[in-house]
Amino acid sequence: MKEYHDHVSVLALNPSVDISYEIPQLLAYQKVRANQTWYHPGGNGINIARALTELGVAASCCSIVAGESGDLLLKLLGDSLGDRHKAFRVDGETRLNTTIMQQSPPGQYEITSVGPEVPADALANACDCFVSTVDNGIAVLSGLLPPGAPESTYRELIERINQQGGRAVLDAHGEPLLQALEAKPWLLRFNHYVLEVTMKRRMDSREQVAKVARSIQQQGVQYVCVTLGDEGAVLVDDDNSYHCEAPKIHKQSTVGCGDSLVSGLIATALKNQTAQQMLQFGVICGSATASHPGTELFTRDELETE
Repeated sequence: MKEYHDHVSVLALNPSVDISYEIPQLLAYQKVRANQTWYHPGGNGINIARALTELGVAASCCSIVAGESGDLLLKLLGDSLGDRHKAFRVDGETRLNTTIMQQSPPGQYEITSVGPEVPADALANACDCFVSTVDNGIAVLSGLLPPGAPESTYRELIERINQQGGRAVLDAHGEPLLQALEAKPWLLRFNHYVLEVTMKRRMDSREQVAKVARSIQQQGVQYVCVTLGDEGAVLVDDDNSYHCEAPKIHKQSTVGCGDSLVSGLIATALKNQTAQQMLQFGVICGSATASHPGTELFTRDELETE
């Protein structure tokens, strides 16, 4: 059996400062006072690195930050990632993303910023840092590419990672996803909506989702996971298709749930556990994050009480 390095490296090309507001109700052309406001370091890659660290996995992270909002992001991160975080500076400002949680009627609204333009040399430096750090471990590529990054970026990185014996985890959509599929990542995560958009068809049942996930898995992907919101998630591997129901929780926010699930899958895979165990733990991590307001992630203590 092939021996893999147990190291995980995460690429965060377009991180953000996540600002969340809890409000009674949005009213057009009227000022609404927030009941509560939260600030968290965010973006898919940063979320995954934080979640893995919470799970006891010493994940490295290579990121791109810009301006005063980038300073705030680093301040919010503090020493949570220790010296395993390498940030590359560019001009402009790191994204400020906003989540509005409305109490009545219950609803969640998200506004995502574009992010700074990333010059080719800064992109190359961050990507080289990422590839060299991962060695033959697990490499996580997640989130929107920043302006200036070619849509082939993830595909080219997966090819490099595969060549050096690593395992690439991909969570993306649109053209970067379609191109990256050609390079055959090790693990692929979709949400239900992205899967439907990617395949240009509706899937109204878990069985349909599993069948489509199987067709993607058979193209050379080891694991394909599709998250289904309140209905949990499906995971397909060489041997079988698995479904895990989401535990019943008081859902407060869905931001970061997919990132938390991906982290749970990876942490379990590092222990050489089964696909079913990977899925079960991933769903627990995602659901624990959903029980938090704003963009706050789960804590390890919560998982131990599940």
